[in-house]
Amino acid sequence: MITLLLPDFLLILLGYALRRSSFRDDGFWQGMEQFIYYVLFPPLLFNAVSRAPLDMAQSGPMLLAGLLFTLGGLLLGYAARWLLQATPTALNSGTQCAYRFNTYVGLAIIGGLHGQQGIAAFAVLVGLLIPLVNLVAILQLTQGQGNRIWRELLANPLIIAITLGLCWNLNEWSLPTWLHHGLGLLAGAALPLGLITVGGALRLAAWRGAPWLVAWWSVVKLLLLPLLAVACCRLLGVTGVYYQAALVLACLPSATTAYILAVRLGSDGQLVAATITATTLGAMLTVPLNLALWG
Repeated sequence: MITLLLPDFLLILLGYALRRSSFRDDGFWQGMEQFIYYVLFPPLLFNAVSRAPLDMAQSGPMLLAGLLFTLGGLLLGYAARWLLQATPTALNSGTQCAYRFNTYVGLAIIGGLHGQQGIAAFAVLVGLLIPLVNLVAILQLTQGQGNRIWRELLANPLIIAITLGLCWNLNEWSLPTWLHHGLGLLAGAALPLGLITVGGALRLAAWRGAPWLVAWWSVVKLLLLPLLAVACCRLLGVTGVYYQAALVLACLPSATTAYILAVRLGSDGQLVAATITATTLGAMLTVPLNLALWG
């Protein structure tokens, strides 16, 4: 298991090394993140969802399990208010790191384990959870004044790609060979570049401001959330590749976009960056451990 995941984490470390050496320009990394998000990732998700065989009867319990353990992550993350006396700003900024997930890393892992079928099952799950976790995070960060959230969700390229892919799949439509090949070329570049940008976003010194909060949210994200996912999946009878997709998603480090959202909405971006860094580095140990124990 460790050797299977090692190339993914080595690409993350490569991104960190590049950011700290010759590629230091913030504009370069921001541009690459946007290019991956808007140009490369949608074809990857569309190709996977539109062509893979999907059992919607099995997808239903997986989706319900995903909702339940994501809600559990939110509640456990928010418990820092009482356990560690987190300030409102810190709490609303950092709690999102307890339940948001890094889609780049997840697609790389599930693709390595189960190929296109795994990516398709994972894409259906994130298609439900991406709007949910973004909605909850924005409502937290804006204290309930997230009126522009609906425009952002409807324009989200990942959600659009997954929705189109499901329509294609359920209607059994087909793409011209040349178009499918072109989308495949774009999709092939998405995962390695996505992992490199994850490494470029790491900030090792940022944890010093609130180490106990960072530690708590990291424990929730990397250890407690996978346990919740296993319990929910077993309770609902989720099996096979759908169980693997749910487990992989629960094991993932926090999303790097959580930092972008916190900064854009004037919250504590440094605390979020510290937690993302801690969960990303910690996931190099906990993801193989969780998959070996519960996979």
